Amino acid sequence: MSIEENATQEETVQAAVATPPPAEAPKNAAANVVGSFLGLKQSNPKVFFGAIGGVAALLLFMMMGGDDAAKPTISGPAMKDLVIGQRYILKSANAYDASATVRLVSTPGAIAAYDDTEEADRNGACQHMPQGTPVSVLEFAEAYGKQKTYSKVRVEDGDCKGTELWALSIDVQ
Repeated sequence: MSIEENATQEETVQAAVATPPPAEAPKNAAANVVGSFLGLKQSNPKVFFGAIGGVAALLLFMMMGGDDAAKPTISGPAMKDLVIGQRYILKSANAYDASATVRLVSTPGAIAAYDDTEEADRNGACQHMPQGTPVSVLEFAEAYGKQKTYSKVRVEDGDCKGTELWALSIDVQ
């Protein structure tokens, strides 16, 4: 290869590098679209403002459309408005099994740290009461900024009759 041929190849390579980077192409296309749209405002204002009105009407239609009544409602266990001195029954709000028990503890808030991995916790007297056990509410304790989160109850029937322990208020129904 001669020196002249090398110089010619170098010029063609440099010419290929001089093309604009691909990131500028979308900017140029967007500028062309905006420019032609604004040019439409000058040349044919009816079409320009009609297009703006159509887009606005479409957005308004989409926002106003739909029916809230078709959405399913979410329901779950609800806390009763408990009254001190009234009789209620224990019912686990989170269990569908009729043989499930309700946990009673000696201090409010101990349920949050509840762990029955020890044998004594599972078989302790009056700690797991069957659902349907009648109780009377004696007092309330708040937790996490919510009133009446815990209820102090007195068991009214069975082997633990007269025992006073704390339960989650949602489990007293």
